[in-house]
Amino acid sequence: MHMLGSDRKNSDRRLTPSEMLSYMNNFQRNEDGAMTLFAIFMFLMMILVAGLGVDLMRNELERTTMQNTIDRAVLAAADLDQTLDPQAVVTDYFDKAGVGEHLAQVTVDEGLNFRKVTATADATTSTQFMSLIGVDTLTSLAASGAEERISNVEISLVLDISGSMGSNNRIQNMRTAAKTFVDQVIRDETDDLISVSLVPYTAQTNAGEAIFNELNVQELHGYSYCIDFDISDFSITGLDHNKTYLHMQHFEKSSNNYYGGAIQNPGCPFRSYEEIQPISQNASDLKATIDNYTARANTAINLGMKWGVALLDPTFRPITQALNQQGTVDDVFQNRPSSYDDEETLKTVVLMTDGVNVDTYRIADVLYNSPSERVHWNFNALDRYLSRYVRSSSWRFWRYVKYTSSQANSMLENICSAAKSEGIVIWSVGFEVSDTGANVMRSCASSPSHFFRVEGVEITDAFRAIASQINQLRLTQ
Repeated sequence: MHMLGSDRKNSDRRLTPSEMLSYMNNFQRNEDGAMTLFAIFMFLMMILVAGLGVDLMRNELERTTMQNTIDRAVLAAADLDQTLDPQAVVTDYFDKAGVGEHLAQVTVDEGLNFRKVTATADATTSTQFMSLIGVDTLTSLAASGAEERISNVEISLVLDISGSMGSNNRIQNMRTAAKTFVDQVIRDETDDLISVSLVPYTAQTNAGEAIFNELNVQELHGYSYCIDFDISDFSITGLDHNKTYLHMQHFEKSSNNYYGGAIQNPGCPFRSYEEIQPISQNASDLKATIDNYTARANTAINLGMKWGVALLDPTFRPITQALNQQGTVDDVFQNRPSSYDDEETLKTVVLMTDGVNVDTYRIADVLYNSPSERVHWNFNALDRYLSRYVRSSSWRFWRYVKYTSSQANSMLENICSAAKSEGIVIWSVGFEVSDTGANVMRSCASSPSHFFRVEGVEITDAFRAIASQINQLRLTQ
């Protein structure tokens, strides 16, 4: 008993420094003790590192949940069609996601044609392992903003009405698609904000007499109003008011609708509904014009695109103002097209075709340099006249190639590049096109996602999608 009591007394006694040093030296000399200490140390470090990962993963999961929730919430709240209070919408999203207590702030800025919603959230996660090194909590932050803005939008709708559109119900499907597009972009809430210019094209594009008269053109006749651009004109987006443009020859038999034979593409569309309809917000008029489109002649996509881009270029503004004075363009649009640096204006082209560029012919100048010759060709379609009265071996003396198909493709590429460099957004639709045609249209578009390749009634879905994205919601931060 005495010894036990003595042992207990000794166990309660604190070691002196010399005794502790002697004890540590003895432990150091013992190899089993050294390995045990190292193993314990490594085990504790592994637990700590794994625990750090667990804490960080829990915190990131919390942050991801908040960020996903806040992104969805502000998008829904910023929608101009949303009838509920925007702040209540964001709060409801957070509550239903089970993170309502983390919503910190919601800010709403809205006006007649826009709504912008921003929100922030924060959460504090208690740590289970990092507290061992003095970190008791981790903070998660989330922020997002969304805006829907129906700002000023200038649209050129460039539509193929060439002869191949008469096959496979294409012209009817195109009419439906184009009218659907008009109805989606021109609504009551976009009044005085969105304008649409219609640019139908075949082997040429008829500017119309009013636009034609505002340019310096070497006028040759009064039958139609197509302009022959030079190759260099496709490297710039606008029109040159100091340049004298060449009036394109007119060689259609205007009293009928004959377009047969080998050369059917030089003709200038001459019916009123085939002319450019510039800068309008009259949906009824636009749709009525589209309903009249008929398929005829061949394809010059580059010429349609040149005019589509020119109608968005500030150099067209003097023409707009002249058209306004004539009552053709609404007062609110008399200063369109806006400058390229106007941050409140979106400029966009929707370009559609079902084919590819072809060689474009003209009558030899020597056969079109007098009034009587011009009258003659107005009543004699070139292709029919040559096939009836001229030996095929002599045709080369009567006509020449104005642009080859490869030149036309190059000009199209140039005008598309010039437009994109000015910030014009280009959507393109290849309607039942070949792979070659699809590649040309895809190259013209602002990006591969701005190109649609469609068949049949799918063209309406494409135009509907483009209309929706023109006025899309966008995350702003």
